[in-house]
Amino acid sequence: MSAEPIAAPHASAPVVPAPRDSPEAAPADRPPREHRHDIDVLRLICAVGVVMGHVGGDYLMSVDVDPAKGSATYWTGMVFDSFSHFAVPMYFAIAGWAVLVGAPPKDGRRLAQRLVRVVIPLFVWTAIYLAWGRLNGTNGGSSAEFAWQSLLGTIRPAYHLWYLYTYVPVVLFLGFIVLLKAGKRPWGIALALLGFAVAGKHTGDLAQFTGWELPTFAWGFGVYQVVYAAAGAMVLALHNRRLPRWVWPLVATAAMGGVIWYQHAVHYVIPNSNLITAALMLGVALTISRMRVPERIRPLVGKLGGAALGAYMVHVLVLRTLSDWIAHPGHGWFPAIAVAVGLTAATLVIAFGASLLWGRLKLRRLLG
Repeated sequence: MSAEPIAAPHASAPVVPAPRDSPEAAPADRPPREHRHDIDVLRLICAVGVVMGHVGGDYLMSVDVDPAKGSATYWTGMVFDSFSHFAVPMYFAIAGWAVLVGAPPKDGRRLAQRLVRVVIPLFVWTAIYLAWGRLNGTNGGSSAEFAWQSLLGTIRPAYHLWYLYTYVPVVLFLGFIVLLKAGKRPWGIALALLGFAVAGKHTGDLAQFTGWELPTFAWGFGVYQVVYAAAGAMVLALHNRRLPRWVWPLVATAAMGGVIWYQHAVHYVIPNSNLITAALMLGVALTISRMRVPERIRPLVGKLGGAALGAYMVHVLVLRTLSDWIAHPGHGWFPAIAVAVGLTAATLVIAFGASLLWGRLKLRRLLG
């Protein structure tokens, strides 16, 4: 299922390098970095997509992914869920663009600081969702055991947190390559990547030798996630296009139709690594990328973009609280659609409102 956000740290377009024949050009001679407001728009569209996907998933689960048990609920859920499948690839693309193009890290310390801004909220929200699950009796086991498993990424107290267990190693890996190419020797990052690479295997070996029951170490990434990050960075960095902008909404619409067909006729849930999913992400990305955002709304877009990570973290808590609003399978088309739209809107308003509030209270470092 789609998930989040995640929102990558605010970044800017790359500094234009000094000409080769003037290597000592002063930093003051370089043009200032331009903020990409279109990237903020993409973050917000991803947030909408993630919430729509989770609302749609709840609809589908309420009828056991069977149209015979409630046609209106099934198809409303299918459309909402299918729309969302660009979001996870897009989050990786934005993360890749930020590291490789927008604001490449200058040293290992700055890369670590960038990741700390994600890891601290991840652990805080893990604790919050564990506490919430205990209060609601949904943990299904010892909270202490769940906490230990969550630390290793084996059990996620909320399903949307899986993305962050992957985001951190992906950004670390891409940042390592950037620093290596810049002539740095980031040994600490290399050791951290080695740890991610071998920890899963060696926790299993340790469990076998000692007889202890150890959870699997699940921090890591697959090939498709790195490809979305690297290729997505290239797509978002494009200035010149061979095709006009109006083509790409058509590509996105056709791809979304393909996702609906695949999830209905082939398999639910469509993999993020599916070619149709990639086409959907590409269509959305090239529809929005380099789009001019009106100046009058740029401050609002930037403010909401800065609150996107926090909204991503809290939205599942909000959605579960509002889940009793899910349309009953026996309801008709109008109630099914109206409730889905209302639930999506309410979740977004509350999640972003909460994130903006704790931002004003200087809690962004803890809560995202």
